[in-house]
Amino acid sequence: MATSTNTKKDRRRESRDRLRQEREAQARRARLRGRLLVGGSLVAVLGIAAGVGVYAADSSASSAAGGAGDPDTAGKPFVQPANTTGADGVVVPYGKADAKHTLTVWLDPRCPYCAGVEIGLGGTIKEQADAGEYKVEYRFATFLDGALGGGKGSKRAVNALGAAVDESPEKFMEYLQVLYKNHPEEETDDKYGSTATLLELADRVPGLRTPAFDRAVRELTYMPWVDKVGKAFHDEGVKGTPAVFIDGEQLTVNTGRGIDSIAPDAFKKLIAEKRKPNP
Repeated sequence: MATSTNTKKDRRRESRDRLRQEREAQARRARLRGRLLVGGSLVAVLGIAAGVGVYAADSSASSAAGGAGDPDTAGKPFVQPANTTGADGVVVPYGKADAKHTLTVWLDPRCPYCAGVEIGLGGTIKEQADAGEYKVEYRFATFLDGALGGGKGSKRAVNALGAAVDESPEKFMEYLQVLYKNHPEEETDDKYGSTATLLELADRVPGLRTPAFDRAVRELTYMPWVDKVGKAFHDEGVKGTPAVFIDGEQLTVNTGRGIDSIAPDAFKKLIAEKRKPNP
C-alpha cells in the first residue's frame, strides 16, 4: 500500500511539474510575442532575419576556416558524436531509417522563431517520425552568435546537443525540446553560453546526465564537430532559420505572427500535400 501511495504521489508531482513547465513556456512565448509586435520591434527583428542570408554565409565561412581563433575549439581533436550521419556526422537523424520520406529541419539554438517551431511542432514531428511517416534530419546553424552581437550560446548548445545524441537519438529529441521550451526571452541573451545552464536543463531529461555527457558539455568535446556542422549550413546555401523541407521542398512553418508556428493539423496537412509519391 505504501508503494502504491508513493507511486501515485510521484505521478501527481510529475504531472504538476510538467504543467508548471508548460505554463512557463507559454508565458515566455507570450512575452516574446508581445515584445516582437510592439513599438517597431518586429521590424527590427525581421530586418535581422532578412539580412541573415548574407551574414550567415559570411559568418559560417569565417568560422569554418578551422576555428583557430575560437578558444572553445582551438587545439581540440575532431570527435564525431555517435548516432550522427553524413560527412563528418553533420546530420542528426531521428526516426525509422527505411522511411520513404525525409523531413529536414535547420535550427539555430538562439533563434526565437526556431523556438516557436519546436515548441509548436516538435511533438508532432516526433509523433510522425515514430509512426514512420518520414525520417527526420536535424541540421544546425550557429550564425546567431555573431548576428546577435556576439556570444557562444549557439555553438555551445549544439555541442551539448551533440553530447545528447551521443547518448541516444531519443535523449537528443527530449533535450532539444527542453532547450527550446526554456529559450531566452531576449534574443540577445546568451543564456546557452553558460555550461551550468546547459547542465541544469539536462537534468530535465531522465538519464541524460551521465559522466560522459557532463564531461562533453564541460570540456566542449564536440566543438570541432560544431564547426563542421556550421560550415555545412553555409556550404548548402541555407539562408536563415528555421528552415524546414519535406523531400527537398521547403515548407512555411511560421505564421508570421511573432514566433508562432502553424498549428499541428495544418502542418500534417502540408506534409501530406507536399511530400513526393513513394518510389
